[in-house]
Amino acid sequence: MSVAEPFAIRRPFSVGMAAILALVCGFAAFQLVESGGTLFASATVLFWLFSWRLTAGLANLETRQRALAFVRDLAVPAIFGATLIVLWELIVRGLKVPPILLPPPSEIAATFVASGHILWADFVQTVLKAVLAGYVLGCGAGFLVALIVDRSPFLRRGLLPIGNLVSALPIVGVAPIMVMWFGFDWPSKAAVVIVMTFFPMLVNTVAGLSAAGAMERDLMRTYGASHGQSLMKLRLPAAMPFVFNALKINTTLALIGAIVAEFFGTPIVGMGFRISAEIGRMNTPMVWAEITVAALVGSLAYGLVALLERRVTFWHPSMRR
Repeated sequence: MSVAEPFAIRRPFSVGMAAILALVCGFAAFQLVESGGTLFASATVLFWLFSWRLTAGLANLETRQRALAFVRDLAVPAIFGATLIVLWELIVRGLKVPPILLPPPSEIAATFVASGHILWADFVQTVLKAVLAGYVLGCGAGFLVALIVDRSPFLRRGLLPIGNLVSALPIVGVAPIMVMWFGFDWPSKAAVVIVMTFFPMLVNTVAGLSAAGAMERDLMRTYGASHGQSLMKLRLPAAMPFVFNALKINTTLALIGAIVAEFFGTPIVGMGFRISAEIGRMNTPMVWAEITVAALVGSLAYGLVALLERRVTFWHPSMRR
């Protein structure tokens, strides 16, 4: 294959046939879902096998163009995720699973559309108020305290073990205390998020500030660099991968912390409140709709931080392809 050709695909015919056969088998499975039986099971299994072959073939796609590589990297997880959703729909409907135990994705999607205004109000209360405020304050405070701890061996030896201890505290024990201190509205949930995000940022940043090599630090001292110059030009850039690791970890911790904290007292709005209330009413489609919102928000936040990491730490070996 010539260099001018954008893709070099192994057995492209088999990959294309896998896509066609996956569509055919999926369509057949949906036609047979109400009757069930051996034909339905066979069509479902074949759909899974051909979809797997399609995803594996696309994952092995080789390209020299960044735009096409970006499209490929998006297409593979999208197709794999769509395959899992279709299988979920087929298995739940084919096996006649009660919706109260596991609703099909189609019912969850219908609830998502019908209850959009409720989901939006819960999103604003939990994410835009509690999670966002707690994430910014917790990560920012952890980063600043790490810079102070780095200057003091005493604080390094004394504060970091305490940080590890606090990180091990169960959220179900911290959340009620924060609600008692800060009330039932979103500030108490933001306080929980601060507690959960502060110490991961602190520990990772302190470790990152020590990542610069001894030769580089000696060279900075040879040139007479001050502590601030050494920090800004050597140690802080070397710590950026550690800082972004903490930011990515905290995107999920913050969301989980705020949602769980809402189980222990909140106004009649919020993602955690909605999950707790609707599970008591056996309204599982609404519970899954809230879970879907949480998953989408967490994935989007993680992706944005990862994208920012690639822009900031493009020089790091882990960012090279």
